[in-house]
Amino acid sequence: MDFIRTTCAVVFAASVFATSAAPVQAIDFSVNSRLSYLGQQIIPTGATFSGTTIGGLSSLDYNPGTGRYFAISDDRSNINPARFYELSLDLEKFRRSSAPGQGGVSFNTVTTIQKADGGAFAANTVDPEGLRFDPARNKIYWSNEGQRSGAGFQNPTVREMNTDGSQVRDFAVPDRYHPSGSVAGLAAGDKGVHNNLGFENLAISKDGNTLYTATENGLAQDSLPASVSSGSRSRILSFDIATGQSKAEYIYDVSPVAIAPVPAGLFATNGLTDFIVVGDRQFITIERSFAVGAQTPGTPATGNTIRLFYADARNATDVSGLESISGQNINAVTKTLLLDLSDLKHDDGTPLALDNIEGITFGPQINGMETLILVSDNNFNNAQFTQFVALQITAVAEPETNAMLLAGLALMSIIARRGKSIATSSNP
Repeated sequence: MDFIRTTCAVVFAASVFATSAAPVQAIDFSVNSRLSYLGQQIIPTGATFSGTTIGGLSSLDYNPGTGRYFAISDDRSNINPARFYELSLDLEKFRRSSAPGQGGVSFNTVTTIQKADGGAFAANTVDPEGLRFDPARNKIYWSNEGQRSGAGFQNPTVREMNTDGSQVRDFAVPDRYHPSGSVAGLAAGDKGVHNNLGFENLAISKDGNTLYTATENGLAQDSLPASVSSGSRSRILSFDIATGQSKAEYIYDVSPVAIAPVPAGLFATNGLTDFIVVGDRQFITIERSFAVGAQTPGTPATGNTIRLFYADARNATDVSGLESISGQNINAVTKTLLLDLSDLKHDDGTPLALDNIEGITFGPQINGMETLILVSDNNFNNAQFTQFVALQITAVAEPETNAMLLAGLALMSIIARRGKSIATSSNP
């Protein structure tokens, strides 16, 4: 009986030790997790819903309470008033095909985003990009990218609204993000976001207390925009949701443009377009690289290279006290490539043609496994398309957890052998 009690205690201790070693996360995700292609659906440019043109979908978020999604349009109130949609996605109708159709994608409602004093935004006074739904508060957070151009400067903002689109409050964005100086943002003394490279994204912490946003590229005082030869030093900015005040900031190094434009010298960019939280200051990030005329070998020539990274800011330097990081010795967010979507294939072996992927969210479970859903911003361009891509997460245990589990099993085996030996010697 003592042997049985001892063995059970060891088994229990080993299981508790292995379990406690793994970080508690919103999902069973680690840097070793694998992402597999479930399928896609495509909405052609020009499609309409409830009197609005569907397009510019720059962010996507899943509402587990309804099983539906929120998607924001980056229409600057030029085509229709700035807005967000509620839609449904039936992942069972997604297809690993180059011509999947649009079955399973249905738009349910469209809501106008309102100014602080009510009413729709006037044309070119706003640039909606990021969106997250907070189910605990039944509120929506959204980011406005800001502007630095000859048409004028606009400060990037992060705001909270009700689900009817009415304004609740602004979060306190530090002044260093406000554009000032030259239009190009390349002169000495320039500060703030580069044009079209501001707050493209939002994410909510697992405990629901922190809201994150990030610049698509570095601030003018921090680094140049990404190019074929160099990356850019984006800032991840956090807010306390209860107070709306800014907190820690971390540097995220965006990679250089993946493939050079053809011919050389034409437009090319790479940026941090969206991210989601998978742990304590741990994220899955999207880097969307585009270059005119570029083609990843073996893929359709869309010019887009989409990569998902695991990013970890736990050991990154908090740079919230630095107006500029130029010349500073800091630890940036570490990142590990999870998936290059250029590697994905359809059932017939043809490659997945990628559009301008800018949004990411967790979706529903399928066969007990978590899903990721991506969405593209078609820029209201007839040569592009609104694309939904579904991925499945296959969790793989951390090496440390595996090692501890194996050690526990080995210890149990030794104890079992000793117990058997004792029992044999005492009962000849």
